[in-house]
Amino acid sequence: MPPGTRMPMAGLQVGSPSGPPYGAASPMRPGMPQSIMDPFRKRLLAPQAQPPLASQRRGLKRRKMADKVLPQRIRELVPESQAYMDLLAFERKLDQTIARKRMEIQEAIKKPLTQKRKLRIYISNTFTPGKEEGDGSERVASWELRVEGKLLEDPSKQKRKFSSFFKSLVIELDKELYGPDNHLVEWHRMPTTQETDGFQVKRPGDVNVKCTLLLMLDHQPPQYKLDPRLARLLGVHTQTRASIMQALWLYIKHNKLQDSHEKEYINCNRYFRQIFSCIRMRFSEIPMKLAGLLQHPDPIIINHMISVDPNDQKKTACYDIDVEVDDPLKAQMSNFLASTTNQQEIASLDTKIHETIESINQLKTQRDFMLSFSNNPQDFIQEWIKSQRRDLKIITDVTGNPEEERRADFYHQPWAQEAAGRHIFAKVQQRRQELEQVLGIRLT
Repeated sequence: MPPGTRMPMAGLQVGSPSGPPYGAASPMRPGMPQSIMDPFRKRLLAPQAQPPLASQRRGLKRRKMADKVLPQRIRELVPESQAYMDLLAFERKLDQTIARKRMEIQEAIKKPLTQKRKLRIYISNTFTPGKEEGDGSERVASWELRVEGKLLEDPSKQKRKFSSFFKSLVIELDKELYGPDNHLVEWHRMPTTQETDGFQVKRPGDVNVKCTLLLMLDHQPPQYKLDPRLARLLGVHTQTRASIMQALWLYIKHNKLQDSHEKEYINCNRYFRQIFSCIRMRFSEIPMKLAGLLQHPDPIIINHMISVDPNDQKKTACYDIDVEVDDPLKAQMSNFLASTTNQQEIASLDTKIHETIESINQLKTQRDFMLSFSNNPQDFIQEWIKSQRRDLKIITDVTGNPEEERRADFYHQPWAQEAAGRHIFAKVQQRRQELEQVLGIRLT
């Protein structure tokens, strides 16, 4: 270093004042020993990260977590940083627990999550007696039947309509009074059906009428009634298709009906032979054979008397039936999975942590720079000059030793003549290819 030259200060930019060295995002600190500069140089020369793909998100999460970790040399320098590392370990354990619980909730939501409730059905009727009108006409006596209902002890805030519990409702009146064409009142669920809180039926008449209500529950998922023989065998009367298949498999497994050599076959015992009408069948044939043994569930039957007695007008018949409703816990699970309330705040705090850790690493690098210079200035300057020379070669893509190559003696060595010949031959071949491309011919 020439006399009187000021030594560059730590943290100041070295090189051209127009910008940072070799196009780095941030200036490289001068005088940094090679062992410290190499990792830093690699970090500066790394390509800009592209937005992560779906398959790379797990690796990105791991990288972000690693960026939060304080290096060991900083932890040794600041013993109080162990408290931060303990919090980081607790956060990692908490993230793993939350991720596991989310997966468990996702799996639980896929399965039917219901509970039984009591649905109270109210059946009442009013009677309007006939009388003569003022213009001489006569008003015909008539009655009106009302069928309503509600859930008992319903904890949900959104009340379900009464009709939403049923697939169909049929009211069968006395056939002798209303004839074969007018004694049935039917309601069946359609894709465009509007839910209602109750049903009303109005008919003329001044005598008591016997009626039968047939209510078909709307099970979700659908349930089926088993053939009586198979129901007695499996101990299942009305269940979902999945539950019936599970009960059937348990029976096959318990009675060892699966063929020991050909696992895809079932050897039918005497009960299966009577029910499925075969001696042997494949597992894949079970759904097709089972379809013929499944029937629609039995409807709920309510017998009621429509009274036209004025003293019975205020009486209401009540019937309680069991229905399956969605467990309130299922809605809470869905809300938990869809909740994004705190995600933005957590992401913001994570960004601050990453910036703080990066700042701590930079300060540690500056501290190492200062200590290296203060401990041994002469060796530090020598290391710094070597480092800058290596960096200059990287910037200019120079190979070899420029200091030796600029002297004439360097080219008087035995290999120089052969190297010159190879260089001239390469230039001739390059020019030949250019001419062939221009003329469109091949020179021989």
